[in-house]
Amino acid sequence: MIRLDSVSKRHGSQILYVDGSMSVFRGEKVGLVGPNGSGKTTIFRLITREEAPDAGTVIVDRGVSVGYFSQDVGEMSGRSVVAETIAGAGEVAEVGRELKELEAAMGDPERADELDKILERFGDVQARFDELDGYSLDARAREILAGLGFDADRMDGDVGELSGGWKMRVALARILLMKPDALLLDEPTNHLDIESILWLEGFLKAFSGGLVITSHDRELLNRLVTKIVEIDGGELTTYSGDYDFYEQQRELAAKQLEAQFARQEAMLAKERAFIERFKARASHAAQVQSRVKKLDKIEKIDPPKRRRVIEFEFRQPPRSGDDVATLEGIGKRYGDKVVYDGFDFLVRRLERWCVMGVNGAGKSTLLKLVAGASQPDEGSVRLGASLKMGYFAQHAMELLQPDETVLGAIEREHPKASGGSLRTLLGAFGFSGDDVEKPCRILSGGEKARVVMAQMLYDPPNFLVLDEPTNHLDIETKEMLVKALASYDGTMLFVSHDRQFLKALSNRVLELTPDGVHTYGGGYEEYVAQIGQEAPGVRA
Repeated sequence: MIRLDSVSKRHGSQILYVDGSMSVFRGEKVGLVGPNGSGKTTIFRLITREEAPDAGTVIVDRGVSVGYFSQDVGEMSGRSVVAETIAGAGEVAEVGRELKELEAAMGDPERADELDKILERFGDVQARFDELDGYSLDARAREILAGLGFDADRMDGDVGELSGGWKMRVALARILLMKPDALLLDEPTNHLDIESILWLEGFLKAFSGGLVITSHDRELLNRLVTKIVEIDGGELTTYSGDYDFYEQQRELAAKQLEAQFARQEAMLAKERAFIERFKARASHAAQVQSRVKKLDKIEKIDPPKRRRVIEFEFRQPPRSGDDVATLEGIGKRYGDKVVYDGFDFLVRRLERWCVMGVNGAGKSTLLKLVAGASQPDEGSVRLGASLKMGYFAQHAMELLQPDETVLGAIEREHPKASGGSLRTLLGAFGFSGDDVEKPCRILSGGEKARVVMAQMLYDPPNFLVLDEPTNHLDIETKEMLVKALASYDGTMLFVSHDRQFLKALSNRVLELTPDGVHTYGGGYEEYVAQIGQEAPGVRA
């Protein structure tokens, strides 16, 4: 369906790939991976002809329709969510619009002399609309929107009133509704909760066309893709299998290359030593010349490129009291909506609570109540002795000063820390070299989140309250964070849609459902095993 043959591409002075090739066949599900800035999104833009390669060819087979979901959703306003979804659904939407225009034309007395021509065109357009399953378009749009977390009221509401994250879901729904031959999805899970991710996973498993996806969700890639294309160091390398298998194969290939390089270096050193030792002796002149020619002909193995992953040793926090947070008789409402009524909850030292619940269940509200960012209408929230809290929420990124550099933002929070340790910390969170001098105003949402997380964890609090801490983190940074928090000697209360994060770090589960509040001893994996669901209302 799609082929890149010997493609080279650069952006300014940065070389993205040299002589790179990859292919996507019908029914194949391909994961596109690589460090930030390696050119994953550019691959999509090459396929959709938004950019052209500097060399090589990009081939999309004749008649193959392509649906591309990117992080740039554009303007949305003036229509309902359902209407906006249908309007962006590609050919079927265009055919539907023409069908309505023809229906209006057939009833227009002023166009009576064109009626035969209009009727003929109407027949052709109606047949194509039927072929594209257009008559079920509204029902399919609502099904997809429901899967992505929209309730009926929101579907019929003004799309212009949605937040950026919810508009992103509408943009994704439009692409899924298209039913193209090939789907290109660039980080589709960034703004989704776990229920919507699970629904999307099921939808994509059933998709019969070709799929190319980038995602920071390791679990999604493992369950979905059958092939990985890695972009690294200007090369495109294809691996069969899921993400875990790709990692094993990449590590094995790297070790083999290191061994080959070491063997060749040892051989070259031996030959050079012989040449150096005997080059002045006439009796060995022929042997020396023979070995010089041999060295000239040897194809040198390049030194192995190792992806640089910086680790940071986080300090252990001071000890807190045994009762960390106590909520008693909590009542909380937003207008007519009752979120909590008589809610009691106790967090004890070293417990790691993950909070599960569908949209609107009150997950973020609970974290705000504990962090003091919101006050209950009834009841009390008491924090324990010797407590130092760190609260990460999406709005925390708005507190960064626009003209301050990344390094400056960390130095302001930790003025007594050494510059070297702060640079190492920023390296662990994906800011290396000149990146630390970027002003905060030009950072992406994900980069701002990483700065705020680094500010918080340099001198860790003993109680971490985290609302979707892994949003926008790439797989490597996420794994660094999971590894650091696994050995963290403190208490955690968190909401996350990342199943790897949930599995690795939780030892208690608080589930908020319409039927009431349920608690589970043991972590997320035990919770899934016990209730047979990966999230409230979603079958495993």
